[in-house]
Amino acid sequence: MSPLTISMDPRDNVAIVANDGGLPAGTALLDAHAKGLVLKDKVPQGHKVALVDLPSGAPVLRYGIPIGFASKDIPAGSWVHERLLQMPGARELVDLPMATIKPKPSEAVTGYTFEGYRNSDGSVGTRNILAITQTVQCVAGVTDFAVQRIKSELLPRYPNVDDVVALEHGYGCGVAIDAPGAEIPIRTLRNIATNPNFGGEVMVVSLGCEKLQPARLLPPGSIPISDERSAAVAAGTDLGFDNVCLQDDAHVGFMSMVDAIMATAKIHLERLNARRRETVPASELVVGVQCGGSDAFSGVTANPAVGFCTDLLVKAGASVMFSETTEVRDGIAQLTSRAATPEIAEALVREMAWYDAYLKRGSVDRSANTTPGNKAGGLSNIVEKAMGSIVKSGSQAISGVLAPGEKLKTKGLTYCATPASDFICGTLQVAAGINLHVFTTGRGTPYGLAEVPVIKVATRSDLARRWHDLMDINAGTIADGSKTIADVGWEMFHLMLDVASGRKKTWAEHWKLHNSLTLFNPAPVT
Repeated sequence: MSPLTISMDPRDNVAIVANDGGLPAGTALLDAHAKGLVLKDKVPQGHKVALVDLPSGAPVLRYGIPIGFASKDIPAGSWVHERLLQMPGARELVDLPMATIKPKPSEAVTGYTFEGYRNSDGSVGTRNILAITQTVQCVAGVTDFAVQRIKSELLPRYPNVDDVVALEHGYGCGVAIDAPGAEIPIRTLRNIATNPNFGGEVMVVSLGCEKLQPARLLPPGSIPISDERSAAVAAGTDLGFDNVCLQDDAHVGFMSMVDAIMATAKIHLERLNARRRETVPASELVVGVQCGGSDAFSGVTANPAVGFCTDLLVKAGASVMFSETTEVRDGIAQLTSRAATPEIAEALVREMAWYDAYLKRGSVDRSANTTPGNKAGGLSNIVEKAMGSIVKSGSQAISGVLAPGEKLKTKGLTYCATPASDFICGTLQVAAGINLHVFTTGRGTPYGLAEVPVIKVATRSDLARRWHDLMDINAGTIADGSKTIADVGWEMFHLMLDVASGRKKTWAEHWKLHNSLTLFNPAPVT
């Protein structure tokens, strides 16, 4: 392969090396933006090379914006890495463009459907799963033991049920449950219990002495209930869901607890098994997009392809949510300008300000986000990472904003405020109501969720080749020129419909690679 460098904007004064293994010193570059330039250093794949002489203090431009300032003179042809850059300060959350961009009317994407499970509350699932909610970590071992027996002894009798999932977490004991911020993990657990992929079947395992009591986790009105139970719920004699409390006097011995969980699960499995897929419009998709193990190619290949697909989904009437506050914070002006209304723009500012204050309480700032792997993959700092991350949101107007743990209420493109941690972000998007998840990676991660299918997108062809049975889509074809962003975006769109319909399984589903739910709890633990 000839020397290949990629520049994102005509204003850029750096470009990244695309070749596997990087390029050695002395390589003559051939691309139009770098023609005649000879590398002074060996530059690893994904890392930046200076296209012009950069004097000390000069802005280093990628994506057409300053991702940093040269800490010393950097001659043209040199390797530009994080140790040579001073990171810009964060954009102040004042004097921002508020709902200033009005997207041009675009042609709707019509005629696309998938086979989904329609729920009584109007939502649609892509999977038919029995989820067992837990009020406290203390019951996790018992519930897990019961779930293993349910899978081996009961689930084979119910071929229309895809899985049984224990919603394990680390909350519910020793927490300051009334402290500011404590509402976030509680509403997260509450909303996870009613994710569309669970078919409206709510089953809870509790201990009995925990602070997060079942009635507090799922108060009346928080979940749909059947007509035959509504009067009892109103009278206070029924919670509206099935709860197995391990400290109940009726349980004598460990197996008594397990048998009670299995007997309750059987009731729910029978109802779930009676459900059938039906043809629904693509507008019923609720897709969460996320990136993890990012590299310099994330903003060149996979994330732009996701952004293209995001636009297709929004034009089809579907719901898409993007997240990761620290990874969009440096693009706040781009977001507020795309807000559908000034009120939505204000909500975006509110979530950024809340997170700024949260980080300040911990004596850190947004720069703590980037990992050693990000930097090894060519991302010098959070500003550069943010510019590549934000493109997953596409170009459509932002129609809604969710605080952490809130449930989605609007169609279109929504900002779902979450930390950038893969596991916390995924957990909060499940709570928001996604029925499908898209995850891009450049360094590689076997991340998966038991609650929703996860489509994994590789940013580089080398990663897709090495992890051929973990990555569902290779967006590295964009970098080598064999496919366009639109090609991969459409490929992703069609794969979503197939996965949502159950016609295809993702690799994470095939191998049953599932990460634990991780709650975001900014409140103290006592």
